[in-house]
Amino acid sequence: MSSEENIAVVVLAAGGSTRLGRPKQLVEFKGKTLLELTLNEADELGFRTKILVLGSKNEEILDKIDSDGFKVAINTDWEQGMASSIKLGLEAAIAEENGLNHVLFLVSDQPFLERTNLIKLVHTQLTERPNATYSQYGRNIGVPAIFAREAFPLLLNLKGDEGAKKLIHLEDFKYCTEVFKKGGFDVDTEADVQQLKQMEV
Repeated sequence: MSSEENIAVVVLAAGGSTRLGRPKQLVEFKGKTLLELTLNEADELGFRTKILVLGSKNEEILDKIDSDGFKVAINTDWEQGMASSIKLGLEAAIAEENGLNHVLFLVSDQPFLERTNLIKLVHTQLTERPNATYSQYGRNIGVPAIFAREAFPLLLNLKGDEGAKKLIHLEDFKYCTEVFKKGGFDVDTEADVQQLKQMEV
């Protein structure tokens, strides 16, 4: 997928998986790790700048996945929360891509992510021109989400466990949504892993 717009993809995968007790990035689904499934979908978009943000267990994760084509940024402050990974990923993308117009954020624990979900987000963002376009699952909105350059300073000002969803509450922040039916299923616990295994068939 190509566009005249400069768009970077940032995969956020720095968390410690404390509830699971092992790196959820390496949980397997349909023969691949969750992180590799996400990287593959991001890679197929064809964007030039691709960033992978790792933190906890980064050496173990890099040893078991193929990160070719992605610039890896290590978040040594991953325990401070999601905001530090968003900031690091965005700064890495800006450094890589001169005149960056948009950044698309993904996470590594949404096993049912498909490229069509991402294409819809990008299309809505480029045609409607909001500050951001989020995925919507049920009553929730969240990632994947794409942000315009005007939103970059707001993303860089997030703190602690604040995610980019916080921005929707700001006055004058215009956003759109695209439905991602199975986006609400993520992997946080062993029960989630077992449920996921039953969905492989």
